Amino acid sequence: MLGAPVRYQPQLAVLVIAFLTIGEWESRARWRALTVPEERRWLGHSALYLAGLVLMWSLLRVSAVATASLVAESPFGLLNSSWLPEPLAWILAVALLDLARYGMHFAHHRVPVLWRLHRVHHSDPDIDLSTGLRAHPIDTVIVQAGYLAAVAVLAPPWGAVVLAECLFCFQTFFTHANARLPEGIEARLRRVLVTPDLHRIHHSEREAEQNGNFGDLLPWWDRLFGTYIAAPAGGQSALVPGLRGFQSSRSLSLRFMLGLPFDPRGDPSQPADREVQREQA
Repeated sequence: MLGAPVRYQPQLAVLVIAFLTIGEWESRARWRALTVPEERRWLGHSALYLAGLVLMWSLLRVSAVATASLVAESPFGLLNSSWLPEPLAWILAVALLDLARYGMHFAHHRVPVLWRLHRVHHSDPDIDLSTGLRAHPIDTVIVQAGYLAAVAVLAPPWGAVVLAECLFCFQTFFTHANARLPEGIEARLRRVLVTPDLHRIHHSEREAEQNGNFGDLLPWWDRLFGTYIAAPAGGQSALVPGLRGFQSSRSLSLRFMLGLPFDPRGDPSQPADREVQREQA
């Protein structure tokens, strides 16, 4: 039963192709000069990403595609009912898995212990495609565990999970791209897809803007739940990425990224510390 989904998993190919093509786009349509050389960013973020993969596979030992195959005959699945047309099941699978990712992202900004981990992602002093790799290994495990649980509950077709995984791999780099689309194209595309301009707002140093635009793939969930922010307060050109108090080249070191969740100093998850940061800004 696991043969097909294990044998055909193009996510890695999509990850590599997206990284190369979006990297080329960044070099041709750069949004802003980086404060730290790209080579150092890629080295640190890639090391963090690999650490997350090692920990994730050591603890979970199953992929989302394999999980979908295992629960294909579950009597409790929401999308494996015989009366549900397969094309509709595929569409619902991608949309509902994206909704699950929206919910997990929202929780990471509301639950202090999750924010301590997630702030590693937000502490990047710049934003480019390598930011998509910047996640604490423990955070990677938590997010993947939640995602696997969503797959188990939905019991979607395993092929639809492959499609969703490929789309999420692409979006990981696309939404963090240090590049801008032509205004006309961006205005139309953001109606159906989270664009770099939309997601960049989420990486603003402004707390109000960090708490918006949580969507990974579709912008509809932010619109539906009132977390959609169309533009940063000062416009894209004035947007400052990162977390106040962490905007330095030091934030790119692997030691810093691994240790940040356990550093109690200047923890932005604590309201009092946020007030101190505002006074210092």
